[in-house]
Amino acid sequence: MLHPKLHSALAEAIDARGYTELTPVQSAVIAEEAHGRDLIVSAKTGSGKTVAFGAAIAAELLEADRAPFTRTPLGLVIAPTRELAIQVSRELDWLYANAGARVVTCVGGMDPIKERRALTGGAHIVVGTPGRLRDHLERCALDLSSLRAVVLDEADEMLDMGFREELEEILDATPPERRTLLFSATMPRPIVALAKRYQKDALRIETLGDKEGHQDIAYQAVAVSPTDIEHAVVNLLRFHDAETAILFCATRDAVRRLHASLTERGFHSVALSGEHSQNERNAALQALRDQRARVCVATDVAARGIDLPSVSLVVHVELPRDAEALQHRSGRTGRAGRKGTAVLIVPYQRRRRVEGMLRGARIAAEWIEVPTAAEIRVKDRDRLLAQLAEPVELEDEDRDLAQQLGKQLAPEAIAAALVRALRTDMPAPEDILGPGERSEAREGPRPGFAGANWFKLNAGRRHNADPRWLLPLICRYGHVGRTEIGAIRIAANESYFQVSEGATPSFVKALRRATIAPEDQGLVIEPAEPREKPSNYRPEQGYEKPAKIRKPRKPKQAG
Repeated sequence: MLHPKLHSALAEAIDARGYTELTPVQSAVIAEEAHGRDLIVSAKTGSGKTVAFGAAIAAELLEADRAPFTRTPLGLVIAPTRELAIQVSRELDWLYANAGARVVTCVGGMDPIKERRALTGGAHIVVGTPGRLRDHLERCALDLSSLRAVVLDEADEMLDMGFREELEEILDATPPERRTLLFSATMPRPIVALAKRYQKDALRIETLGDKEGHQDIAYQAVAVSPTDIEHAVVNLLRFHDAETAILFCATRDAVRRLHASLTERGFHSVALSGEHSQNERNAALQALRDQRARVCVATDVAARGIDLPSVSLVVHVELPRDAEALQHRSGRTGRAGRKGTAVLIVPYQRRRRVEGMLRGARIAAEWIEVPTAAEIRVKDRDRLLAQLAEPVELEDEDRDLAQQLGKQLAPEAIAAALVRALRTDMPAPEDILGPGERSEAREGPRPGFAGANWFKLNAGRRHNADPRWLLPLICRYGHVGRTEIGAIRIAANESYFQVSEGATPSFVKALRRATIAPEDQGLVIEPAEPREKPSNYRPEQGYEKPAKIRKPRKPKQAG
């Protein structure tokens, strides 16, 4: 028996799915002290919440072992997104199948006429999104007068998305004696106010502190130059070669740019953001399920409700807004006992903020270097050998072709052709300046830079400045190649670098026209004064003089 308090009809369904034990949140909501009470539950994504609230409301919905005859719904589940609502509906379908309960889904993007027809035919449980549920309510297609239990799934996200009015209108239409279960990863003031208004003597269940939420996810972080973020994404995808990977961006524009770039490089990828229609979203998700696509580029909201068992890699291309968003995103992997990896790509100047966020979330992340092209090639070779060593079932036609090839070509030629064919679908890894290269390439004097000009930048060791970050940044704003940049020397508050004599005029002209990107606000690059040239630079002392915040000065005109 999974749990003595679990309803027998649901226990049979859960046992048939192969579950051997309940998760902490599932056990907590059916415990003796939670029986019949309103609940406020905080649990991580992937912790089995749907089965948890499905089991919690079984006593209100079932009579003996069966769902009673009804024309109006007895249970209501409200979810923030269409995908999450459909996922919840599917879970409740199998969970209540033995009890004969009918589950109806009402979400945006589906035919409302079919939904109203389904509601008229009678439903025990209705699962829907706030906007569509309110629409059916106002059209008198949804009768909540007999409701016994209502569940708000990811309530904090619904309020963040602006569904407060819809939620209040729906809850006001329910009987006062109904049971209310509120599932929310965080408890901001609007959630507290909602709970006070619509719940009575609610029991708080907190499972976020459990190790269970992190044990199946390996967290990693890589510090890179902002200009190398896309290169880092490419190398991470190639290194891990995940069956399915989700890349998180903060905006739909960023999703569009990254998706286009990955597609151009040869990755089989799809995009999910607010600008995509429901048909496009359905097609993208189906492509991931069918393995026609292996990479999904998405925003936080668009990825809500995605439940793909094959997701083994999550990459935070743009940093999450807080620890809760980090956990929600990362929760797309490491689900149902499977292992997963979540990688944060951190611009150098934001490393301290990320370290604080990880400490606050009690996440022990391993700081690693971006996989190099050489490391990826080693991985490719190992994967290729493992793939070729796998046993295969050959048909007669395959054997005949193999014999013909053996007669026409030498074994090495056949093997080389096979390796080349298997590698055709692999996008090339990116070359990123590694930690061992920086001091050799940039800290010391370089040949051919006699007469080079020194410039300074108002970021030093105290700002986590690093040649791997500074070099591409200097090239971007100065419109020069890396070969035109000589030595780079890091002081306490400033950094100094050489620009070749021939490239200096165009470099200065490009700086005057440069528009500083939002992530580099406050950055100033200007010529170093003659007395500031670091000819007597001492790393242990550095330069304590604060940088001047001004644009490069124009040279005085003769005459």
